[in-house]
Amino acid sequence: MIKIKTLNNFLTDIDYKELVSLELKAVNENEMCVNQNRIYKNGDTKLECLSETCIKKLFTNYYDKGIKILSELYPEKVDLVEYCKFDIIETGKNYEFTIHDDQPETLLSGVIYLAPEKNSGTIFYDTKSGENKTEMEWAQNKGVFFSRKERNSWHSFKGDGKNNRLVLVFNLMTTDIKSVCKIEGVNYLYSQFRNFLNPYFYKFFKFTI
Repeated sequence: MIKIKTLNNFLTDIDYKELVSLELKAVNENEMCVNQNRIYKNGDTKLECLSETCIKKLFTNYYDKGIKILSELYPEKVDLVEYCKFDIIETGKNYEFTIHDDQPETLLSGVIYLAPEKNSGTIFYDTKSGENKTEMEWAQNKGVFFSRKERNSWHSFKGDGKNNRLVLVFNLMTTDIKSVCKIEGVNYLYSQFRNFLNPYFYKFFKFTI
């Protein structure tokens, strides 16, 4: 299994309370809603649910922290970082996302559990078929981080059947996929083809190739 780093009380109290109190559109029990927000190192932003002030504050408060975590988990990827994602994701109480590994442009994958007080955590596996399941248990304001590797960072998440699940996904990103593939020792064309197909299998077949 890949290296996983967990940090309690990842967000400051002020940042945590601000994110938990965001007014988001309603999400039913069988769906997931991803509110995407990104900020580039030059300050440019693309926002769906956060304000300019909020995302710039998050960048100031957590970019260096993310770089430090990536340097511990996969130091070869640090120089590839181009921008950050601060996505707010709400998962319906009965929604389940299939076992998958993240796309190569995601250098550092992080999830911070926001609300409610109790829910299901992120689940990691040794294989795409779900062998040797390990769950990073849910606790509010707990951060769970890893750096993906092709076909070696299998994970999933779901609602607990009782309450919707609200998280902040904090990712360090790149557009230099060729360099990622070189670092990971995988064929670039194969990786691109596989990750092009993945969203379709996720949506229609709940299957990861």
